[in-house]
Amino acid sequence: MNSLCNGRVIDFSGLRDYAVRVTKPESMNNTNSSNVINLSKKMDLSSLKIVKKDGTLEKYDIQKVVNAIKKSAERMLVELSDKEIESICEHVNNSVFAQHNKEIDIAKMHCIVENALEDVNPKVAKSYRNYRDYKIDFVTMLDKVYQESQRIMYVGDKENSNADSALVSTKRSLIFNQLNKELYKKFFLTVPELQAVRDGYIYIHDMNARRDTMNCCLFDVANVLKGGFEMGNLWYNEPKSLEVVFDVIGDIVMAAASQQYGGFTVPEVDKILAPYAQKTYDRQYNKYIEMGLDEQKADEIATKDVEQCYHDGFQGWEYKFNTVASSRGDYPFITVTMGLGTEKFEKMASIVMLNVRREGQGKKENKKPVLFPKIVFLYDENLHAEGKVNYDIFEAGIECSKKAMYPDWLSLTGEGYVASMYKKYGRVVSPMGCRAFLSPWFERGGFEPADEDDKPIFVGRFNIGAISLHLPMIYAKAKQEGKDFYEVLDYYMEMIRGLHKRTYDYLGEMRASVNPLAYCEGGFYGGHLGFHDKIKPLMKYATASFGITALNELQEIHNGKSLVEDGQFAIEVMEYINKKVAQFKKEDGYLYALYGTPAENLCGLQVKQFRKKYGVVDKVSDKPYVSNSFHCHVSEKITPIQKQDCEKRFWDLMNGGKIQYVKYPLDYNTEAVKTLVLRAMDMGFYEGVNLSLSYCDDCGHEELNMDVCPKCGSKNLTKIDRMNGYLSYSRVKGDSRLADHKMEEIKDRVSM
Repeated sequence: MNSLCNGRVIDFSGLRDYAVRVTKPESMNNTNSSNVINLSKKMDLSSLKIVKKDGTLEKYDIQKVVNAIKKSAERMLVELSDKEIESICEHVNNSVFAQHNKEIDIAKMHCIVENALEDVNPKVAKSYRNYRDYKIDFVTMLDKVYQESQRIMYVGDKENSNADSALVSTKRSLIFNQLNKELYKKFFLTVPELQAVRDGYIYIHDMNARRDTMNCCLFDVANVLKGGFEMGNLWYNEPKSLEVVFDVIGDIVMAAASQQYGGFTVPEVDKILAPYAQKTYDRQYNKYIEMGLDEQKADEIATKDVEQCYHDGFQGWEYKFNTVASSRGDYPFITVTMGLGTEKFEKMASIVMLNVRREGQGKKENKKPVLFPKIVFLYDENLHAEGKVNYDIFEAGIECSKKAMYPDWLSLTGEGYVASMYKKYGRVVSPMGCRAFLSPWFERGGFEPADEDDKPIFVGRFNIGAISLHLPMIYAKAKQEGKDFYEVLDYYMEMIRGLHKRTYDYLGEMRASVNPLAYCEGGFYGGHLGFHDKIKPLMKYATASFGITALNELQEIHNGKSLVEDGQFAIEVMEYINKKVAQFKKEDGYLYALYGTPAENLCGLQVKQFRKKYGVVDKVSDKPYVSNSFHCHVSEKITPIQKQDCEKRFWDLMNGGKIQYVKYPLDYNTEAVKTLVLRAMDMGFYEGVNLSLSYCDDCGHEELNMDVCPKCGSKNLTKIDRMNGYLSYSRVKGDSRLADHKMEEIKDRVSM
C-alpha cells in the first residue's frame, strides 16, 4: 500500500509498534517506576481500529508508537526525553483523532508518526523511514531468494563444483546461502560498493558466508590432538593408536571445516601421523614378542600391521571426505601436505597415501581416483633428488600424479617466496586449499622479525576472504570516461581496502564458540580462548586477499596481444598493484596479500558483466569465459615448457596465492611427467599436473580424454579435469558438476 508522505511515495508494509503507556528510561528514573502518560483521556480513541496491510483489524494502541520511535532513536544513538516522547504521542493522537474515522490504514498511521518525529528529531524520523524502506527491500529480496530457490530445487546449481546440488541437504544449504548473500549485500555494503559488485568491477567472493566466519586455513590438527580436546561437549582423549587417530582426525576435519568456507589444509600430515604409528607398532611388536616370536619376525609383522593401518586409514579418509557433505552442503575442500618426513613411519605414511590414491576407489575392475583430500607434495631437492633419502617418495609421487593428477607439487628449494621461507627458517608455507598462501607472521615481531632468531608462524593461521579486481573492465571504464587507468584502479583498490578493514573489525567481534575446535581447542594459533571470548586477538595474524582475474584479457584490451605475444603491460600493472598492497599493509597494520584468483563460476559471470557494459570485444569478451589469474589463454598453441616460462614472469607478483599448471599431452609417460615436474621445482613453482582422465563406468576401461569407450562403446563415463588449482568431475553419470562456460573452456584447452 502506497501513501504520499512529505512529498515522498512510501510503501508502509507491516505494522509498526505503538501504544498508551510511556515508561521513563531507567537512566532517568532512580526508582525504576513507570511514568504513565494516559493521553487517551484527552480524547476517545478506544474504538479506533488500525487496518493492517493484510486487511485485518487491530485496536489502536499508542504504546506501540512509543516502542517504535524508541527503537528508531536507538539505531541513531539518540535518547528521546520524556517530554519529547509525550510531544510525539500527543501529535499522533491529535492527528488520529482529526481523521474522524473509526478505522485508519497502517500506511496513514506510519505517515502520521513520521511527521510527528520530523517536528521533534529529524534524525530519528530518518531512522524510522529507513527501517520501513528495509521492509520494502525485504519483499524484493525474498522474492529474489524464492526465484533462486525454485531454480535450485528443480534445475540445480553448478556455481561450486564441490557441491552436489542434486542432494536435498545441498539444496537447503544453497537456498540459505542465497538469503545470506542478499543480507550481506543489503546490510554490509555501501551503495558505491554494491554498485561496483553489480557492475562487475570488483567481485566479493563467498558473500553467502562472509557474514558468519573466516575463509581458508592451515589447521593445527597436531595441537588439537595433543593431550586430548573437547568436541561437541564430549571429551576426546588423545588417541593411542594409528587406527583411532585416523577416525579422530576425520571427525576433527569434518567438524571444523563446516564452521568456515574455503580450503581446509592439514599441513605435513605424515609427521602428524607418525607418532601414532609408532604407538601401534610398539603395541603389535610387544604382542608378537609375548607370543614367542623372535625380534626380527616380530618387527617384520608389526611393521606390516602398521602399513595395513595406514592403508585402511587413508582409504577411510577417501571414503569419508568424498561422500559425506559438510553442514554447508558441499564436500569440504580438504588438502593434506606431505613428503618431508624422513623417519620410518613418516616415509611409510607418504608412500602408502600416494599408493592408495593411485589405486583409486570403486569396484574391483572399475576403480578411479577420488578428489579429496587434495594431496600436495612438499619437494626438497636435498631429500627427493635421485640418490637422496626420500627419492622413493618422489618416485611414488610421480607414479601417482601420472595416474590421478594429484599430488600437486610445491617447490621448497627453488626460487621465490615459499622457498625462501623454507631455506631461511625451515618453515613450510603450505597452500590453503587450491592456491592461497599466508604472508609471514613472526613469533615475537609480528609483521617483521624481532631479531635474527625470530621465526615465522604459518600453521594454525587463516584468511578472512578474497575480493577480486576485474582488470579488463576497469581498463574499459577508464578509457570510456577518459581517465587514467591507474586512477580508476586506485578507486577500486581503496574500495576493497575499506571492505577488508570492516571485515577484520566485524569478524573480530565474533565469539570463540562459533568454532570451538579452532578458537578454544588450539586449531588456530593462540586458539585457547574462553568459550565466550571475542576472537579479535587472533585477527592480527589473519590475511586478507586482493585478487586479480583475466590478466590475459587485460593485455589484449590494452594492445591486442596475448600474454604469450607480449605481457609487458600486465607485468607493469601487477607491479603497481603489489606496491599499493604493500602500502595499504603498512598503513593499516593488516596482512594483505595479492592473489591470482581461481575463477570457477566467476570466469563466466565476468564475461556477461563486461558485455553488458562494453559489448563484445575481440579476444576480451568474445568467449563465454575469461582466463584465470595470470595464466595464458587455454587455447594458446604452446608447449608445456613455453607455458612455464611465460607464467614464470608473474610468479613473484602474486605471493598470496598462485599455482602453475600445464597440459601433459602424454599417455601416462613417467619420464615426461618427471622431467616437467623437476623443471617446475627448479623454477620454484607450485605445480599441477594436468591430464584429462576418463573412465568407463560399464567395463572399467580407462584412457586419457575419451568421450565414448572404445572397448564397449558406452557413453557412461566418469571424467576428471582440472578446474583451476583443483580437480573436479567434468562428467559423471552423463552429467557434469561444472557450469556451461567452464565446459566450454575445457573444450578449448590446448596448453592448460
